[in-house]
Amino acid sequence: MRKVFFQTLQEIVKKDSSIFLLTGDLGVKFFYDLKNIDPKRFINVGVAEANMIDIAAGLSMSGKNVYCYSIIPFLVMKTFEQIRIDLCYNNLNVKLLGAGGGLVYGVEGITHHAIEDIAVMRSLPNMTVVAPGDAREAEALAKASVFYPSPLYIRFGRDSDPVIHEKEFEFEIGKGIVVKEGKDICLIATGTMLYLAKIASDILEKQGLNVTLISMHTIKPLDTELIENCAKNYKAIFTLEEHNIIGGLGSAVAEVISELNYGKLFQRIGIPDKYSFPNVGGPDYLREKFGLTPEIIANTILKKV
Repeated sequence: MRKVFFQTLQEIVKKDSSIFLLTGDLGVKFFYDLKNIDPKRFINVGVAEANMIDIAAGLSMSGKNVYCYSIIPFLVMKTFEQIRIDLCYNNLNVKLLGAGGGLVYGVEGITHHAIEDIAVMRSLPNMTVVAPGDAREAEALAKASVFYPSPLYIRFGRDSDPVIHEKEFEFEIGKGIVVKEGKDICLIATGTMLYLAKIASDILEKQGLNVTLISMHTIKPLDTELIENCAKNYKAIFTLEEHNIIGGLGSAVAEVISELNYGKLFQRIGIPDKYSFPNVGGPDYLREKFGLTPEIIANTILKKV
């Protein structure tokens, strides 16, 4: 996912001299070719993420189109004050590229896990939050991000996440994508959960449920129109996210349907409000511990409907 994003961005950087790329001493392999295009537009600030945001703000105020990259906890949690005041208050053209959404950096422990970032970023005025669901969405997002004028937080999952979109689709920041359409229940997934939601939906189809699957890549601004249509047409709505169930996609969708007098079944599926400790292991192991495998997800849904 990240690789495709940077490959796409690389081709744009060749033609657009306004683009600058900053990193907090991470992701050097992704920036190698980009650096060779124009070393002056690639800045490794070192392990100084707060300074990176300050530099990005200054570049943006000088008319540059700036991208900042790091692991999510270092990019958006250590630097929250700088993002809030420098970027969001001034509504600057800076894109934050966060690696390791959810439990991707499993064995590194909770210092590297990103289960609160969506909640933190969507609380900021002027901040847009996007979590592409596969490499094709990441490619489309790279192209769209260049023209996005305001602070934009992009949350990447694993590079090995399979491609879900087999057909052509329209990508627009702020608009969800209907991956497949059914008539019984609706699954709304974001980021790394799109692939797992697709497998879970296939399991549910074998159990006789006709499932609609939506990729809600943009959590803020949320596609409220699409959610309202789901509320009208389905007897149950489930959100799926690799994030704390508090403050993420599920909370965002709940905020919308709570004002619609939905009156039907709605459930958030995600990471419960706790850290993984004492469980230590890779992302697949931790997802199983938190009930986020396709089989457990499907069983959770079947028990409810």
